[in-house]
Parts: sequence; structure tokens; C-alpha cells
Amino acid sequence: MSARLLDDRQRRDWLRLIKSENVGPIGFRALINRFGSAHAALEALPDLSARGGLKRRIRLYPADRAERDLETVDRIGARFVALGEPDYPALLRQLEDAPPLLCMKGRAELAQAPGIAIVGARNASALGRKLARRLAADLGARGFAVISGLARGIDTAAHEAALATGTIAVMAGGLDVVYPPENDGLHGEIGETGLLVSEMTPGLQPQARHFPRRNRIISGLGYGTVVVEAAKRSGSLITARMALEQNREVFAVPGSPLDPRAEGTNHLIRRGAMLVTSAGDIDDAVRPMIGTLPPPTEIDMLSELVDDNAYSGHGNRDCDRPDPDLRSRIASLLGPSPVEIDDLIRESGAAVGPIHAILLELELAGRLHRIDARRVSLS
Repeated sequence: MSARLLDDRQRRDWLRLIKSENVGPIGFRALINRFGSAHAALEALPDLSARGGLKRRIRLYPADRAERDLETVDRIGARFVALGEPDYPALLRQLEDAPPLLCMKGRAELAQAPGIAIVGARNASALGRKLARRLAADLGARGFAVISGLARGIDTAAHEAALATGTIAVMAGGLDVVYPPENDGLHGEIGETGLLVSEMTPGLQPQARHFPRRNRIISGLGYGTVVVEAAKRSGSLITARMALEQNREVFAVPGSPLDPRAEGTNHLIRRGAMLVTSAGDIDDAVRPMIGTLPPPTEIDMLSELVDDNAYSGHGNRDCDRPDPDLRSRIASLLGPSPVEIDDLIRESGAAVGPIHAILLELELAGRLHRIDARRVSLS
């Protein structure tokens, strides 16, 4: 069954749900597919979180605030696109923790083009910036959208070089918050001729914890990530690690062993990243992959987008409450170290459905941390 568009009320409720306390992308999917709609899931959150052990009422994102967010997004010429809608980036949709809603401004068609991310040091050298510009311009000429994070240094150089062919800037804060401030002009140009993307609401200032979340979108939008200059511990290496976890290609430009800004890229090459010096190297590696990724899994086809009856309440599929003894047993099997959900199922001897229900309750109570769709730990 093909996907359809959310109506205004559904879009508001999706925004409220993903911005409510303790609701992350993976939990969001579980809630929508369990209850059939964001509206029904919002009504269920207080009871679910209480079952998980939350001693106070869970904080729901206010409806009037969501309405203001939607009005602001419209006023700045952007829009929220939902996972499963036609304009949602096809490659990003493959991710288990894909944002349920993306705020987008500019040429939405760029999100469907084959993309390559270019990231690197903020305090980039003149040579590093030159290499980033050359790679970005050449990749653009070969038909790739160039993706980066609008940061100083390598990001800025890559965006500037790809303005003429198409570039995507993924932001850690709201689309209307320019960071760093000196990129105000570049931000405006990308909003007109390229594409600005964020999972955040307008007006939100970027904070340190937002950047790793932003980085997973940078790597997830493309077929590969190129790192041009990066220290041993840097956000660029986080992006490269996320690309590997997403089964994307990782490329690195080698540098002098005397330059600390090359320590990270040289380390990536030693660990198996592909050494590249030209856009042709990247094109040769990526071109055979274009169009070959599998279609989204069934869980991506969120029920509210495929079931015309879901929003009216006919789609509710809340299962029976898990047995309290099983809830205690599952909690006792959890610890601060990540554990595979399959191991919880095996050790508890319980059915899959009740265990996932319990994990969702614990997550909504703030007691569970999801490492990814397969691993969890106590918060």
C-alpha cells in the first residue's frame, strides 16, 4: 500500500509525540505502530510511563506550542515532512532511528538525489579547504548532492563549492537559527538554491547534545561520507562511525603525520576507510550502489500513513498489559551495560510482544536507554 500525506491535525500530533518527554525515534515508531496514530499514542503515554515506574505525570508537548511551531515553519518558508511521505529522503528512511519529522527548506528534490557527505575540521588548513572545495565541486558536476553540517572550516568550504550544483546543510538547531553566525549569508543561499534540513523545531538554539544527532542525519542522507582533516577525537569521526553503523561507505583524505588535523583521517585509513584523493575515487566506489538499497522495512510504513481508518481510532492495537512479574524480571535482567533485546527474550523465556511493550514502558519512564533498535541499557 502506498504512503500518503498527513493532514494538518495528524502533523501537529506527530510533532507533539516526538517532542514529548522520553519519546525518541525508535519509541515513536513503536507507539505509532502499536496504537495506530499519534493522537491515540499521546493519550496512552501517561498510563504507559506510569507502568514503567514514572512517579509523576509525563510531560506532553503542548498542542498550542506545536501549532505555533507549525505556523513559524510556514512563515519562514519551510515545512515538516513526515517519515513515509513522498518528499522524505529515501536513504535516510532506511535508518532505524530516522527522524519521524524533518523540517526542510529549499529544493526538496535534492534529498532524493544521490548524496555524498563531506565533513572535517573546523580549524581546517588552507590545503584542507582547497581539497574540500575541489571534491565538492567535482562531485556536484558528477550529479551528487553534497551534504555537510554548515560548520566552520571544511563544512563551509564544501557547501560553498557545491552551491551551483546542489548542497544540503543539516543543522543542529532550528532552521531559523544560524550557527555559526558568520555563515548567515551561506545559510540564506542554501535555503534558496539548496536544501536546509533539521529535526529540531524553529527557534531552538543548538546545544552540544544535538550535534551527534545531527551527524547521524548527515551520514544517513548519502551513500558515503568523506572526511577531510579531523583530529583524533572529533565530531567528524563520530559522523564516520555512524556512517559505518548505517552500512554507508567511509572515505578519508590522507594527510601529513606531522599535522594533528590529519591524525583522525589517517587513523580511519588504517582502520579500513577508503583512501581518496579525487572525486573519481568516490564516484567509482559509490556509483554501483545507487538505487540498489533495499526498500524500507515494514516498520517504516507507519500505520498512520497507510491506514485511512487509523486516525479515527480504528487502528488502535494496544496489547494486553504485561504481567507485573515479567516486568520485574525484565528490569532485573537490565543493567548499565548494553544488552541485546534478543538476549532478554532468550533469558526471560517470554514472548517478543510483551517484552517490547515493557521496554517501551521503561523508556517512557526514563529508566531505559536505547542504544539502537537491538540494544538497550538502564538509564
